[in-house]
Amino acid sequence: MIRAEELTFEYERLDEEGNVESKKRAVDHVNLHIRPGKFIAVLGHNGSGKSTLAKHMNAILTPTEGTLWVDGMDTKEDDKLFRIRQDAGMVFQNPDNQIIGTVVEEDVGFGPENLGVPTDEIWTRVEESLSAVGMLKYRHHSPNKLSGGQKQRVAIAGVMAMHPRCIVLDEPTAMLDPNGRASVIRTARKLNQEEGITIILITHYMEEVVEADHVFVMDKGKVVMEGNPREIFSRVDELKSLRLDVPQATLLAYELQKRGIPLPKGILNNKELVDQLCQLKSKM
Repeated sequence: MIRAEELTFEYERLDEEGNVESKKRAVDHVNLHIRPGKFIAVLGHNGSGKSTLAKHMNAILTPTEGTLWVDGMDTKEDDKLFRIRQDAGMVFQNPDNQIIGTVVEEDVGFGPENLGVPTDEIWTRVEESLSAVGMLKYRHHSPNKLSGGQKQRVAIAGVMAMHPRCIVLDEPTAMLDPNGRASVIRTARKLNQEEGITIILITHYMEEVVEADHVFVMDKGKVVMEGNPREIFSRVDELKSLRLDVPQATLLAYELQKRGIPLPKGILNNKELVDQLCQLKSKM
């Protein structure tokens, strides 16, 4: 679905006359492969390059060096741009930046309308998309009356209605409370499992990536770690050195391990930790 080879991107700073004054490398020779239908997480602290990488996945940005392909299409080829953005939809951090309709159903229908989808098919897609994100009963509401989490689900529905094969979520929960964050992540996971949509989640919240199929960790524009969540979260010291947290259950298990309690590495959630502690107790 997504393939990057030696992907590099530099932001240019211009002087008052429009000449290049300096350059800052945000993505530095990144290589990655993402297969269709997977739930992928990209982690990193602020400034690690993860959001810049995300913007390459539907050609908002194009590489300074290297290549990124979306479903086999090179993002630098202008004649492929329309199809690339049909295949890979983008949901941004602030839903207010991409909700433009005054009524929820009109906003969700805006994308397919611009793709030239017939009117009857548009309304079918609107209903299907709002149902998929649990917002159908709000179809006649004004987006301004919705909570942050509800707005973000409407934004996801708007992308869904264009029938993309992949949805890139660029820190979609950064402005939400814990309940809103949980709701958006449940929605993303549901789309992945039930609709087969490839989900690429850009985040710095560790709890959001526990159920991902694969995780990429970025620092200073490079992919410095990758693996499944259990492999990633078994490397607590390395994550800390990258200024990243780990799930609370993982951290507690790690501290218990250091004190001699024989727990396995990479415990991901409270249930796993409790189960392991109960097993140890039963052996005493």
